[in-house]
Amino acid sequence: MISDGMADVLRSLRHDDGSVLAAACARALEVDGVAVSLLVTTGQGAEPEPLWRSPGIAADFEELQFTLGVGPGLDAAHSGTAVVAPDLAAVRADRWPGLPAEALRIGVAGAYCFPLGMGAIRLGVLSVVTSRASDTVPEQRFADALALAAALTAQLLERDGNPSAAPESAAAVPGEIHRAVVHQATGMVSVQLDVSLADALLRMRAFAYSRDVPLGDVAGDVVARRLRFNDDMNGPMAPGGRKG
Repeated sequence: MISDGMADVLRSLRHDDGSVLAAACARALEVDGVAVSLLVTTGQGAEPEPLWRSPGIAADFEELQFTLGVGPGLDAAHSGTAVVAPDLAAVRADRWPGLPAEALRIGVAGAYCFPLGMGAIRLGVLSVVTSRASDTVPEQRFADALALAAALTAQLLERDGNPSAAPESAAAVPGEIHRAVVHQATGMVSVQLDVSLADALLRMRAFAYSRDVPLGDVAGDVVARRLRFNDDMNGPMAPGGRKG
């Protein structure tokens, strides 16, 4: 059974904007942050694009997963099953390489990720993060998050079935890809290195991780031509031949 707080959230789902929804969901779930992303097909396959999210550690965790290309949110979105890690410090090192330690550094101790979709349909993912680790998944939190994921899925499917309908809430499909600069940069790096789009994205992710900067910042430098990837395996170059 869902909590009274989540019942209130579900009743207002169509009417509140993203920032209000994120805050209300976090309160109802008794967590520090909530994020919703949609799967958008790009040249690199289906990638999660942010729809709405709480500021702070929820946003930071989403960017961390995007930069590393691994994490519970990505697994949930692509597998269609819930992925829960109530204590990221207890996750084995090879499951999401680099992610647990970085997540703890930004204040995320536990994550609960629920797919948005039905059957073979994959729409996106609901991610819930907390700064407090737990040995088990709180039963009420799990039930409330499942109810929220089901409601968001129904709303997205309803909108897809009526494309001419005007967006009624923050859960409507976004009009633009928020991470378009990353996809543009991936194409540019693919040409610079004469590699596939997947390999180009991997090179950018590796560079971003090695420099401890968001992938979006690296992509912005590539698109602005402040950074160019060369093919000598020595890393990107800044204009004029300087190391990036």
